[in-house]
Amino acid sequence: MGKNQHVTPHPKGGWQVKGAGNSRATVRTETQAAAIKAARGIAINKSSEVVIHRPNGQIRDKNSYGNDPYPPEG
Repeated sequence: MGKNQHVTPHPKGGWQVKGAGNSRATVRTETQAAAIKAARGIAINKSSEVVIHRPNGQIRDKNSYGNDPYPPEG
């Protein structure tokens, strides 16, 4: 599995996508929706998870695009 992708507010305005542990943003966008879309593409490519944060930093949602050990039954 690759690094989880975090969607967080950018300090200078807008939103950013950062890989877990990275100091620099991978993508910077104007809206949270655009950042989520970019993070989803990266997470699918790396088989990782998207962690979406609120403007105050609190985690709002998580979406996994990797190999879940126990996927739910259909």
